[in-house]
Amino acid sequence: MTTPAAKLLRVVLLGPPASGKGTQGRRLAASLGLGYLSTGALLREQVEAGSELGKQAEPILARGEYLPDDLMCPILADWLSRQTDGWVLDGFPRSLRQAIFLEDWLTRRDLKIDAAVSLEIPFEMLIARIHERVECPECRWSGQKIQLLAADKCPACGHPAGRRADDSEENFCNRHAEFMSLTGPVIDHYRQAELLFPCDATAPQDEVAARLLRLFPGRLA
Repeated sequence: MTTPAAKLLRVVLLGPPASGKGTQGRRLAASLGLGYLSTGALLREQVEAGSELGKQAEPILARGEYLPDDLMCPILADWLSRQTDGWVLDGFPRSLRQAIFLEDWLTRRDLKIDAAVSLEIPFEMLIARIHERVECPECRWSGQKIQLLAADKCPACGHPAGRRADDSEENFCNRHAEFMSLTGPVIDHYRQAELLFPCDATAPQDEVAARLLRLFPGRLA
């Protein structure tokens, strides 16, 4: 059962590709009793399903680029409109325009963001992680290859897992450069608004998860 305080919590999770947003976002949402959205996983599902959105997104994602704001904002608004409790957003906002869009959407409903958490990790460690990153196409679990079960099975659902199609080093470098140019101003925006909570994400997953939970004392579900 979730607590009323947990239900009202709205968290934005920021960080470069391979910083652990997917893993930590899911864990944080589960621990706090919140909804969870990974925009990256949502878009990859659309690509695999061959939807109209997926067809527009596929060539952009294949180049290691982020979707433009005019495509992402409606997707996010549709998801938010179906939420009744608190949530953790992983992968949105990626740009200052998206951050302003999110704030305007919430303000019109007398809502607000409670915290923007920034996962911080050096570029060299991100490169090392990207070579070992795997994802389950069935349940969207993501993690490192060493975490897979026998026969490369997903530890969450048992479905075969493997590297993402867009996880080449070249694509990673493109995504990281875009993160620095587009999302850097978002981090500064939340810092100036006194909503930013930096978190060292270089430690093992369990330790990072514990650090994140300490940012929200008294909010456990």
